[in-house]
Amino acid sequence: MGVIATSLGSDSRSQELAAEAMRRLKVRGVSATLIDLRHHPLPLAGSDESWGNPSVAKVRELVGETTHLIFAVPIYNFDVNSAAKTFIELMGEDLLGGKTVAFLCAAGGQGSYMSILSFANSLMLDFRCWIVPRFVYVTTDFVDEKGIVTPEIDRRLDGLISDLVNGPAHR
Repeated sequence: MGVIATSLGSDSRSQELAAEAMRRLKVRGVSATLIDLRHHPLPLAGSDESWGNPSVAKVRELVGETTHLIFAVPIYNFDVNSAAKTFIELMGEDLLGGKTVAFLCAAGGQGSYMSILSFANSLMLDFRCWIVPRFVYVTTDFVDEKGIVTPEIDRRLDGLISDLVNGPAHR
């Protein structure tokens, strides 16, 4: 299992979601690797340095060891951030094809709720990934003084992790 934390910001709700997913996977005894793109800076896909870059090689190695991925993404302008798009371009169908994928999204408001669908469609149609038909979408409305995991988000995270690990028939 791999958790891809795509936000490059130091104070990021999607990074918090990635950390919470890792914690929950560990509690369930699921072996998982956090792939934090802040620690693996990726060049723009298609640039001369894209394919020989050491960060690309390391991330490709980590992704190659997974069968399931959770993308923790910030939503900007009704889409995932550019780091997430760069990631899928640099990994390609040879590494992403056939993997089961789930999404954790952090956004400023409810207006972008369905924006993850274009990213999911690309992974499903271009890369032949299996998409978990549930995702977690967090706005500032769901953040309390103790952090990001309010009772509602707690329920949603548990459902997503359960569906990802066991499939929806096991809930």
